[in-house]
Amino acid sequence: MAIRPRTEKWLTRRSRGHSLGLRARTLVSFGLIAFTTSLLAGVATYSYTRSYLLEQRENAMTTQAFSNARLMGTYIETQKDAVGSLVSYIRTEADGFAVLQVAPNEYFSVDPLAFTQIDLPKDLVAKVQSGKAAVQKFSFNGHLYEAVGTPVSAVGANYFEVFSLRETERIIGFILSAVIAGLVVATSTGLLLGWFASKRLLRPVGRVANTAAQIADGKLDARLLPESDPDLDQLVTSFNAMADAVQERIEREIRFASDVSHELRSPITALTAAIEVLAAKRHELSERNQQAFDIVDTQVRRFDRMVIDLLELSRLESGASQLRVESVDIQDLISRIAQRFQFGSIPIINTSMEHSEILVDRLRIERILVNLLGNAAEHAGGARAIIIHQEESLLTIHVDDNGPGLPDDERLKVFSRFARGRNAARGTGSGLGLAIAMEHAKVMNGNIMIADHPVSGEQGLRFTVTISLAKDAV
Repeated sequence: MAIRPRTEKWLTRRSRGHSLGLRARTLVSFGLIAFTTSLLAGVATYSYTRSYLLEQRENAMTTQAFSNARLMGTYIETQKDAVGSLVSYIRTEADGFAVLQVAPNEYFSVDPLAFTQIDLPKDLVAKVQSGKAAVQKFSFNGHLYEAVGTPVSAVGANYFEVFSLRETERIIGFILSAVIAGLVVATSTGLLLGWFASKRLLRPVGRVANTAAQIADGKLDARLLPESDPDLDQLVTSFNAMADAVQERIEREIRFASDVSHELRSPITALTAAIEVLAAKRHELSERNQQAFDIVDTQVRRFDRMVIDLLELSRLESGASQLRVESVDIQDLISRIAQRFQFGSIPIINTSMEHSEILVDRLRIERILVNLLGNAAEHAGGARAIIIHQEESLLTIHVDDNGPGLPDDERLKVFSRFARGRNAARGTGSGLGLAIAMEHAKVMNGNIMIADHPVSGEQGLRFTVTISLAKDAV
């Protein structure tokens, strides 16, 4: 129908305006919401847990170090000469060690010797030597440690104890992995929920799109079923009301064209009869009157053809004509059609692997072919070839012409009623031939497309008719 090219063009413009569809945007929105929420929650959880674990670990280490420092002070006061052996009584962690400084250059440490005083942070040592307790983290051999230093003022000594944070690091790493895994799971869940939500949301939209496509294809009575959701039901009601208005308007236009065509048949028939009477006495007219008579004769015949075409198009658009299929040899049929309508000089090429009879409506094939060949003769310098390709379930007919071509933006419009290309010859044809050919093709579940000539450098267009075939011929 005439509304179809506009619909396809409108849909093309809309599709170009958005890089993502509604389903994709819904998925992205759900995914971003889930990712952002889980990321914020994960960062907060990780930061709080890490700070808490390090703080608890530091408090426990500081308490233990100060307790050991007081114990060493008691040992030194009672057994100063045996301070070297007394250090071994200090219980430290497996990866840690303790250092006791009793003089500026006199250090004692726990066996086995894992560290020396040289490995201690210099800032920590300097601060403790100035009489202040201090805590400092540092790295040694690729692992994180925390050192606690405190002066033992009663005996003039300084005590240092180092604790490994390897286990704490392992727990923090496990928490980080859990946060990342939770982030992945939450995002995946969000995408899954988005997919389900978009599927549920788009199901009514899909029904609207399918119904609109059916209406665009000529099924004007297609309607949406009522919805249980009140918001969607309002959409259904509005859509069906719009479809009713469109159907009423199109049917009114079809009836008007049909009624006008019927009413014009009688006067045109009378005019044609009168012209035939006058044609017998044409030689009695002056040369100027003969020229006027020829113009009237041409225009009346053109008017008669247009009325006949309008009647045919009205029957096609109203669905009044029926499909009558019969078994035919398609090459023989096309050859006889071309001969009957004075197109017998056009070469017919059959590229099918197998030639067999097929089930088609021979009258519709004739109307399609005659209109395409007539269009080529009137506007494109005539047809140069008819190419047939027959497959198991598809018949393809190419009609190549010699014309100057047609711009891409006009290749859908020319199938509308009274549409003409900008290069079309003026004053010829009714402007309905291609529309009639397209309607006949649609009745047979087919289509007609326009493309440039397949041979590079060759001018002209190729009209391609594709028709779905019945499986079994009779």
